[in-house]
Amino acid sequence: MTTRLYPLALGNFAVGTGMFVTAGLLPPISRDLDVSPSAAGQLMTVFALAYALLSPVLAAATARLSRRRLLLVALAVLVVGNALTALAPTYPLVMATRVIAAAGAAMFTPTASGVATALSTPERRGRALALVMGGLTVASAVGVPLGTLLGGVASWRATLWLVAGLGVLGFVGVAAVVPDVKVATSGRLAERFAPLADRRVLAVLTTQLLMFGAGFTAYTYIGSLFDLPLPAVLWAWGIGGVVGNQLGGRLTDAYGPRRMVLTGLVASTVALALIPVANLALPVALVWAFLWGALGWLIAPAQQYRTVGAVPGNVSIGLGLLASAQYFGLFVAGITGGLALDWYGRAGVVVLATGIGVVAVLFTLATYRPVVDAPELTHVRAADRPA
Repeated sequence: MTTRLYPLALGNFAVGTGMFVTAGLLPPISRDLDVSPSAAGQLMTVFALAYALLSPVLAAATARLSRRRLLLVALAVLVVGNALTALAPTYPLVMATRVIAAAGAAMFTPTASGVATALSTPERRGRALALVMGGLTVASAVGVPLGTLLGGVASWRATLWLVAGLGVLGFVGVAAVVPDVKVATSGRLAERFAPLADRRVLAVLTTQLLMFGAGFTAYTYIGSLFDLPLPAVLWAWGIGGVVGNQLGGRLTDAYGPRRMVLTGLVASTVALALIPVANLALPVALVWAFLWGALGWLIAPAQQYRTVGAVPGNVSIGLGLLASAQYFGLFVAGITGGLALDWYGRAGVVVLATGIGVVAVLFTLATYRPVVDAPELTHVRAADRPA
């Protein structure tokens, strides 16, 4: 099972590197395209908005495709989108090509999670989801720092060619070892939004939006928040994310998602408030970034697990909505963080990110309800049983 999941993680590695690396490339992008750093940061914002809007639409449009074929189509679109970004000569064209890349990502990541769920046994589902989504955290640990370095040494366009190459490797891996699986899905767009009528689902999605809104308000503009070597800080954050994501999968299997979600939210909010302290010295920044990444990414497998339990009839639809909420959070982060940076400087970004984090904690405490595992999970976690 693990061997079959690695190409899915590699595909997410390409997705994550292509999206997150723009945060480390704001100076060269802004110089090359003659725009402000906050305008360059909107490349991630456009990617996130396109992902959030296109994910349910494309899921409905591609419902008749086999899951394996859909993964291959998604990676092909991702490769084309990043190659076009590397070639685009102007800011508007670069923005347009990010929409194409986002379309590929919007098809790939939820489908990969659904396939991972289908390939895993109930007692290992948290770890399987953590492995596949770990591609995103490994991207932040390896792909983003390397892409940032490459962008400084060569050009930001060379970094996008690197992302396209990673997508090609993911395509080859999926074609070679990932089997086709049956995942319940629907071609009706209305059914894609039907789970939104369930308050439990809305609670999970809102937590996801707020969580990513808080973290990426700071991450998108991290180059403007630190006076220290940025690649080193990004590297420490990414390594922490890899550790946190893998621990999060195991701890979710052991203790249930509620503890992981609340622990991660509280810890990451405290980390956001400590950004000015982290900027005092590089050793402090490295420890802070590692802990922020580790504690923040504890939440990802737990949130996916909550979604599977809340939408037992159609896992792929639930995970697709979760991904859309995540990227709406990134969209909010890009817009509001850019405004805060322009109006109030780095202090405004820190206050805004921390404030959204506090709202996320309070909202989750008020709305979290125990969810009995879906029938396919076959057991109920003691940590999530009603008292």
